[in-house]
This record gives sequence, C-alpha cells and structure tokens, in this order.
Amino acid sequence: MTKLRTLTPMFVLGISLSACVAIHDQPPYVQEDRQGPPPWAPAHGYRAKHHYYYYPGPQVYFDVGRKVYFYPFKGDWRVSAALPVGIHIDAHSYQVLDMDTDRPYIYHSDVVKKYPPGQLKKQNKGKGKKWG
Repeated sequence: MTKLRTLTPMFVLGISLSACVAIHDQPPYVQEDRQGPPPWAPAHGYRAKHHYYYYPGPQVYFDVGRKVYFYPFKGDWRVSAALPVGIHIDAHSYQVLDMDTDRPYIYHSDVVKKYPPGQLKKQNKGKGKKWG
C-alpha cells in the first residue's frame, strides 16, 4: 500500500511532464521593401527563379526550366507540356521574362501593357558582339 502511494504521485507527475510542450517565440514577420524591377519585368538575375518566353501574339508563356506552356482558355489559364491545336506560336518572336513566381499569368495585365501583341521589340539585338 505504501509502495502504491509512492508510485501514484510519481506516475501522475510523469504523465504531467510528458504532456508539456515548449513553445518557442518566433521572430516577428518583417515585410521587406523589395528593391529592383517589378515581378513581371526582366530581373537580370536580381531575384528571378523562373525564366519564361512570352509570345505576345497568342499571349502564351513558356517556362524554360519546367518545359510547360501557360495559355489562356475560356477566361482561365491552363498549363500543358504542349499547346492545344488552336494555338500557334512563332518560335522566333518572343520576349524573355525572368520572374519570381511559378504562375506568370498573375502579372499578365502588366506584361500585356509592356509587350502588346504586334509591338515586340527586337530581342537579343547586339548580344554576342564584343566591342573592342
């Protein structure tokens, strides 16, 4: 009986201590004022994680790293490894975009303003030439 009286409080104490959880204070969230270009603009390596070819005519994005297309379809956006039959792109008429998002279409309204269909600037003009 004495042994039971000694073991019971120890058992209750053991259960109580095993149910304790330590909660660590997390550092406060601080939103950084990000410098640099807007997320849809060419970032020139500043913070870009995703590289896209944007085709202004059909308004299609191609993710170079994942090899998938993003294209509009009935008011929504679709992702596919191949374009559907009705969408055609000119393989030589695209704008290179570096973005920090895996969903380029969220900035589509800004991209269309910057690169409207039919107004594509010549890309890679002068690249590869070394001036001495």
